[in-house]
Amino acid sequence: MAQHHQNDSARPRRTFVARIATLAAAGVASGWTPLYQIAAHAQDAGPTPPGFPSGIALYREAFQNWSGEIAVANVWTAAPATCEDVVAIVNWARANGYRVRARGHMHNWSPLTLEAGGAAQQVVLLDMTKSLTKVTVELAARPARVTAQTGVSLDTLLGTLESYGLGVTACPAPGDVTLGGALAIGAHGTGLAAARETPLPGHTYGSLSNLILSLTAVVFDSGRQQYGLRTFTRSDPESGAFLVHLGRALIVEVTLAAGANQRLRCQSFTDIPAAELFAPSGSRGRTVASFLDQSGRMEAIWFPFTSCPWLKVWTVQPVKPLLSRAVTRPFNYPFCDSIPQPLSDLVKRIVTRGECAVTPLFGQTQMSIVSAGLAFTQSSDLWGWSRNLLQYIRPSTLRVTANGYAVLTRRDHVQRAIAEFAQCYQNRVDVYRARGEYPMNGPVEIRVTGLDQPADAGAGAGAGAAAPLLSPLRPRVDRPDWDTAIYFDILTMPGTPAANRFYREIEQWMLSNYAGSYASVRPEWSKGWGYTEAAAWQDATLIGSTLPALFNEGQPAAATWHAACAVLNRYDPQRIFSSPLLDRLLP
Repeated sequence: MAQHHQNDSARPRRTFVARIATLAAAGVASGWTPLYQIAAHAQDAGPTPPGFPSGIALYREAFQNWSGEIAVANVWTAAPATCEDVVAIVNWARANGYRVRARGHMHNWSPLTLEAGGAAQQVVLLDMTKSLTKVTVELAARPARVTAQTGVSLDTLLGTLESYGLGVTACPAPGDVTLGGALAIGAHGTGLAAARETPLPGHTYGSLSNLILSLTAVVFDSGRQQYGLRTFTRSDPESGAFLVHLGRALIVEVTLAAGANQRLRCQSFTDIPAAELFAPSGSRGRTVASFLDQSGRMEAIWFPFTSCPWLKVWTVQPVKPLLSRAVTRPFNYPFCDSIPQPLSDLVKRIVTRGECAVTPLFGQTQMSIVSAGLAFTQSSDLWGWSRNLLQYIRPSTLRVTANGYAVLTRRDHVQRAIAEFAQCYQNRVDVYRARGEYPMNGPVEIRVTGLDQPADAGAGAGAGAAAPLLSPLRPRVDRPDWDTAIYFDILTMPGTPAANRFYREIEQWMLSNYAGSYASVRPEWSKGWGYTEAAAWQDATLIGSTLPALFNEGQPAAATWHAACAVLNRYDPQRIFSSPLLDRLLP
């Protein structure tokens, strides 16, 4: 792609978008590297936004999300060096009718920042990754604290924590996610307390947002009639709207609780049939429930048209087991880091030639690569510090699109909920296959977590710590027995025929099945949701009424979806931090 660097900026926008989408869908586009960058005053940059603050780097650059489905050319992008630069840009935007959107590593599917096919006029992206990456650790606090600017990557943040003997219970698997991006959407990992595990101070089994002790945001000051920096502590009721804000706010710095690091053992299993792992509640054998009792941390990756998922189980293990291989770095599954020739050939047949009937072979090939890779690299039993086992996805892995939902329920209902999902999914796959359709060519991923219990942040959060109002993992006040969430993601390559119809059917089934006194479902904000048969994020009823109702259920009037919207609107009345999707979702 680098050899085309000089030509891309001159091509029509539609050509750029089509090219990126095709490459990403075929699994060719790897880690994000800007195809071009045009300085603000270069000859082909076009008219510079009027009066933009001097001394702040400004240029045109392409925007591309993780799956390549959102690709926008020639977006004005600024690289603020300080928090004060951010404030200056925001106040300029207010005076000149622009919107400002924070931009990290763009490891995101949903159009919270920019929309596919949408214009980027009157928008300036802020690249937070260039300079706003400072991290400081305070070990004397109890629990320890880490203060970090939001442009820092999770890879760097967790590496810094490790060097101080600190870690987290769970985190997203990719390292190329900014802290700000992770907190905006309630990023999570996988993890519950095992049957005999005692939770450690400074740790949470919920999302990373639940570790926030305080945050500094750019907000409108009605007295001064301009935007400025304001710090909210976790005990401030208004902080609940900022802890997970979907990009409807701009956070520049946070202070998080941090607990003692832990050694983990990660075992991979590829010989447990899905019928056993996802068996109905009460079944004996190697079920999800049995692994949760034993270890508390698991992830199942079930490739289509295969009988046995790839199951990873993490166990707190202070001493290295005899047969485990010690690791000192993250990303220990190199066979997942690139696309081998047999797999890329199948990708091209499916995506570029429309030969969807090879999908069963594609799923089986993916699983065979995993099985062989685990054996060849001796990676089926690993041991090391938490970060080195929890982070395992590099940007060079196969790019896919995904839907995502969190199902809230009681821990003793987890096996039932997973069994019902597995049966529904398999039934739909069989129906489509009988019609000669193969909408799903990526795996199903299943993770289980705790909820965002404010008490997990510890004494540092203060009395009455706020819950993240818009977090998928927010507890239901009226259902204290609902202490667990199951994340279901279904992956497929962008542009696969009938995929959106399949996703809509699954979404509608989940909304009806996980309801009442049994369970509830919420979307995973960074993934796909709100499906019509044509596209994600387009179901007006779900966006306008269903989602607010799901977040309002069982909550006091002062802590509802609409209360969160009111706080965010009060501190950004000009909606400078909004986007077309957010205008519909959080009016």
